[in-house]
Amino acid sequence: MSVERGAPVGDLGFVGLGVMGGRVAKRLLDAGHQVTGHNRTRSKADWLIDAGMAWADTAREATEASDVVFSMVSDTTALLSVARGPDGIMAGLSPGKVFVDMSSISPAASRALAAEAAEIGAEMLDAPVSGSVKTLEEGRLSIMVGGDAEVLRRVEPILRDIGPTVTHVGGHGQAVTMKIATNLSLAVQMLAFSEGVLLAEKSGIARETAVHVLLNSVIASPMIGYRGPFVLGQPDEAWFDVNMMQKDLLLALEMGREVDVPLPSTAVANELLTAARAMGFEKKDFAALFDTLARMAGLVEP
Repeated sequence: MSVERGAPVGDLGFVGLGVMGGRVAKRLLDAGHQVTGHNRTRSKADWLIDAGMAWADTAREATEASDVVFSMVSDTTALLSVARGPDGIMAGLSPGKVFVDMSSISPAASRALAAEAAEIGAEMLDAPVSGSVKTLEEGRLSIMVGGDAEVLRRVEPILRDIGPTVTHVGGHGQAVTMKIATNLSLAVQMLAFSEGVLLAEKSGIARETAVHVLLNSVIASPMIGYRGPFVLGQPDEAWFDVNMMQKDLLLALEMGREVDVPLPSTAVANELLTAARAMGFEKKDFAALFDTLARMAGLVEP
């Protein structure tokens, strides 16, 4: 199945149905799209199958069944694993198909996959998102897109079923570059917020009071607004765990070295994420930066 350049798109594929990917696929289903999905662990997709998603045993099968195939996985290694090989996305592409990757990965890897897709006669866009589980479920996700503007025009109505803000930032790899430039602030902001809460707490102010004041102050960015309360209790399922956050900081630091941009606050936040991993918080939401600092400050966890 494929579409001619400039024609409207039809069936969708989705590879990677984790915390964010699964919810994106659900929004597409809710918008009335036919979606064929694949995930490494099928049991995590059962709720989507119950909601009407068709199951594919491989990423290739999901791609072959679709005009546009999406992927949303944890990192560069994971994407290359599902994209390449005899059962991968690239093996299922054919002329006219569009591959939209929503993962946060290396820009160089994204550009390499785009070149491979072009050799097949297919198109690729990198389209990572900015937001969280909360903003996704509320329909407020922001999407950055890198690649051909005409290809974006064809798939933009689908992207707007995921989130209302779709911005073309440049050529292949530029959207994931923008995503990395965005995400470094997440850890830096969370670290500064945690420092403020702990400084207040160790000075005799109740943690709950400090959190309330800060969340109603000038420093309450959207991210702090929904993640700040995690210092009072982590969610049952990490929205974006320590390992994934550190992956993005390491990509940012690598990019900084390549283009000669010093990233001192990013470097400090990265070291604290290493400490968080050493304390056993690697699978916790990266708001565990607070728990890490709390231990360093000698506070007993509540």
